[in-house]
Amino acid sequence: MSINSIFQFLVPKDKKFFPLFEQAAANLTLLAETLHEAVNAPKNERETYYKKIEELEANIEEITHKTHLELSRNFITPFDREDIHALIKAIDDVADYMHEGASRMRLYQVEKITKSIRKLTEINLEACQLISKAVLELKDLKNLKSITDACKRINKLESKADSVFDKAVADIFENETDAKNVIKYKEVLSSLETATDKCKGVANVLESIVVKHS
Repeated sequence: MSINSIFQFLVPKDKKFFPLFEQAAANLTLLAETLHEAVNAPKNERETYYKKIEELEANIEEITHKTHLELSRNFITPFDREDIHALIKAIDDVADYMHEGASRMRLYQVEKITKSIRKLTEINLEACQLISKAVLELKDLKNLKSITDACKRINKLESKADSVFDKAVADIFENETDAKNVIKYKEVLSSLETATDKCKGVANVLESIVVKHS
C-alpha cells in the first residue's frame, strides 16, 4: 500500500468538497446541454434557453464561492488545497465561456446558427459529460484509469474544436461580405472554442491529482 493510499485511509471521508465538485460538474453538463439545445432551437424559442444558461452559470458561481469558503474553514482536505482551488476554478472557467458564447448570440441577435457553432456546442457538451464522469471518480480515487481515459478524450476533443474553429473562421472571411456579421460570428466561435480550451484545463488539473495519488 502506497503512502498516499494510507493517508486516504486515515483521513475521514470528505462530506463537503466532493458534493460541491459533483454539483458544479452536474450544473456544467446541464449548461452545456442547454446551450446545445439553444443552437438547435428555432429563433423565437432561444430566449428561454438563454435565461436558463444564465441561471446555471450563476449556480456554478455560487458553488465556486462555497468551495472557497470551505477551504478557508477546513484544515483537513481530501487532497491538496491548491488542487481543490484549481479544479473548481477550472470548472467555473468553462461555464464562464459557454455563458459568454450564449450571451454574445443573444446580444448580437445572431439569427442564423451555423454548422460550426452547432459542432462546437456538441464538442463542449461531450467534454463536459466527460468532466462530470471523471469528477464522480474523485471521491475514492480507486478508478484512476477512468479519470485518465476521460482526460485523454477531452484533449482529443480540444484538438477537434481547434480544427472546427480554424475552418469556420476561414469560411467566414472567405464567404461573408457583411463586416458586422464577420465580427459577430468570430466572437461567438471564439467563446465556444475557448470553452473547449478550458475543458482541457479541467483535464490538466484532474491529471495532476491522479499523478499525486497513483
